Amino acid sequence: MPQPSPALHMLCGKIASGKSTLASRLASAQGTVLLSEDDWLSALFRDRMKSPKDYVECSAKLRGALGPHISSLLQAGLSVVLDFPANTVDNRAWMRGIFENAGSAHQLHILDVSDEVCLARLRDRNSRGEHPFAVTEEQFHRFSNFYSPPTAKEGFNLVIHRSGT
Repeated sequence: MPQPSPALHMLCGKIASGKSTLASRLASAQGTVLLSEDDWLSALFRDRMKSPKDYVECSAKLRGALGPHISSLLQAGLSVVLDFPANTVDNRAWMRGIFENAGSAHQLHILDVSDEVCLARLRDRNSRGEHPFAVTEEQFHRFSNFYSPPTAKEGFNLVIHRSGT
């Protein structure tokens, strides 16, 4: 049976919009690897992440280290679900470089979820204590100010997921 061609799956959505849940579902496909920014940041930089500036710096280091590796996985025939927020033009440009370098297909999954739903999920997630990072509502709003959905001009293959999907 022929294998589907490798693809990079990227996720765009606000905090607690369901990116990691969707990432896990996508990663259940045969020949697919999941890479989670939260897991890597927690393992490598947890003690250094005290502010949004710290997140930006640590995330940039992580992207610099993983980009070539992700391209290698795609070139080896594996699909990759990149559970990193594709929430800014700069982050999406980094992701574009990965799939273009690998010559692979891509899908940018957009999670269209209201702030109210995200905040309810965030409160629930924080109360369970299972996530590597507890995000406050103030931090949710601060990071949401940087959220910039992709435009048609960016040229991604988009898959839209509405609230609850």
